[in-house]
Amino acid sequence: MQVKAAIVTELNGPWHTELIEIDEPHANEVKVKMAFAGMCHSDEHSRVGDMAPPPEVLAFFGVDSMFPFIGGHEGSGIVEAVGEGVTSLAPGDHVAVSFIPSCGRCEYCVSGRSYICDLGATTLAGPMISDGTWRHRFGEQNLNRYAQLGTFSEYIVVHEASLIRVDPWYDMRAAALISCGLATGFGSAVNRGGVKPGDTVAVIGCGGVGSGAIQGAVHAGARAVIAIDTNQTKVDRALKIGATHGASSPLEAAFGFLGELTAGKNCDVVVLTPGRLTGDLIEQARSITAKGGVIVATAIAPFAQTQVDLNLAMFTLYNQELRGTVFGSTPPRVQIRRLLRLHHEGKFIVDELVTKEYSLDDVNQGYLDLEAGKNVRGVVRF
Repeated sequence: MQVKAAIVTELNGPWHTELIEIDEPHANEVKVKMAFAGMCHSDEHSRVGDMAPPPEVLAFFGVDSMFPFIGGHEGSGIVEAVGEGVTSLAPGDHVAVSFIPSCGRCEYCVSGRSYICDLGATTLAGPMISDGTWRHRFGEQNLNRYAQLGTFSEYIVVHEASLIRVDPWYDMRAAALISCGLATGFGSAVNRGGVKPGDTVAVIGCGGVGSGAIQGAVHAGARAVIAIDTNQTKVDRALKIGATHGASSPLEAAFGFLGELTAGKNCDVVVLTPGRLTGDLIEQARSITAKGGVIVATAIAPFAQTQVDLNLAMFTLYNQELRGTVFGSTPPRVQIRRLLRLHHEGKFIVDELVTKEYSLDDVNQGYLDLEAGKNVRGVVRF
């Protein structure tokens, strides 16, 4: 079957829309007609090499390069066909994708931590996780798919473990955007950060993921939520969705209002959600964290980055914590449905975060707009 997809064929190359070939689903696989795909910054990390694993890791996936690959790991659509053995989905079902597949059988899944399912090791590149063969081709080349999904495509063929059925009355565009960024941010504050009623929270980076973190902090009962971003437009939007204060940097917050706001205590939780996480931001976040406070590193850093700035003496003496997170440390099958219900009831903001809708042919322009700071969230409408 020929379909249109937005792909990248070389490191730092542009997104371009091409006709590709996809096969029908094999056992345990599902074909989905896409409705919406969110334009998350993580796809750009792969295009420019930040998320490119070293050769020995790629060899584990059975490939020698990330390229070419189909982008996109946020999305929603309608099931068109299922392969043999698929039991949780049927044609006509509405689905959201999950960039972390969940097998339901490994130690992490059965202990309630499906967000770190063992199948997650396969998501950056390589063939289908069902049988190790390929379904997507560009000419004579096999196509990798970002997070085993590749939602920048009119149709996708994915493993059943990567899809979550959602009720048909839920908004499909909201389902796409909640499927990764917004849910990850929300969980970063509520679950990994453990925000409690009365806490003061700072969110550094106020794009899509940061917008989820801000709303998570509000839902958890934070008394103050500080939106920090170098882009004033994003700070202004954050103030409309629940943030109580804004600043262009942690330094500005520290010397501007944080001392008076917290009686010198600083923030109970600081969530790092910039477009690209760099080592210097760790100490900046720590410097506005209270004694006994928590720093949550949510944003993606380059694979090769191994150094961070951190005042270890203060980190130790202040009894602080630095935590990583994936998908906000919450099972996707729980969180996506939970936030969709909140959105349906008018209690979780999604629509106001969509800066612009794009066609599949305009994915490259969408990412140029993101880099220029014009987008909080772009979305592809099919």
